[in-house]
Amino acid sequence: MLLVIDVGNTKVKAAVFENNTLLVKEIFAAKEFSKAVKEILKNHPLIENMVVASVGKIEKRTFLNFAPGVKVHFISRDYTFPFENLYTTPQTLGIDRLVLAAGAVLQHPKKNRLVIDAGTCVTYYFIDDNDCYLGGAISPGIRLRYESLHNYTANLPLLNKENPVGSIGDSTNQSIHSGIVNGITHEIDGFISTYLNAHENFILILTGGDTEFLANRLKNTIFANPNFLLESLNQLFQYNQK
Repeated sequence: MLLVIDVGNTKVKAAVFENNTLLVKEIFAAKEFSKAVKEILKNHPLIENMVVASVGKIEKRTFLNFAPGVKVHFISRDYTFPFENLYTTPQTLGIDRLVLAAGAVLQHPKKNRLVIDAGTCVTYYFIDDNDCYLGGAISPGIRLRYESLHNYTANLPLLNKENPVGSIGDSTNQSIHSGIVNGITHEIDGFISTYLNAHENFILILTGGDTEFLANRLKNTIFANPNFLLESLNQLFQYNQK
């Protein structure tokens, strides 16, 4: 069994895999990390390896506390990835983006792939059918947009995300919901259309914390999978073991 851990900007996601089967998934705050992982290892004593991809602030030694009972593997840029990285500043490319790109290549061979990760930020990753990572785009996620309107204006309230009644907001709150939710939906659809017009044989993958909220609002046909990064971690580890 394999334990994969994705440390994000706001939350930690963990999953237990047996080969390619996801057995258990947990989401928790960084401050709960040690307690949560201990509980997972207690409930699944056959776990031999822990694979970690982190863009968060949990220190490396915190993971190593679980060794030697579990062998800990940190995904880094020194890992072997199943694509050629053509990013002009590869040292600035986040580990999460590398893992998602690897998962897209391993799960969907010989296609042009656009991975959209809707989390704290909305990040777009394009890997062509020659397995070349070309780059993409980064914009604020849904929560950041709500917080920005509140923090950088004098009177706009901080709201929780909510589907707008329509495109025309009949109150300040509905206008905010319309602007943010419709705005991010149009943005994503616009990016997708741009890529589709330029490339054939295409697969679209939507993942991240806002996957379910956004999936049904998008016009284009997408493969929506909130667990795609966890699955990609599992597959990348197996790829490197081989």
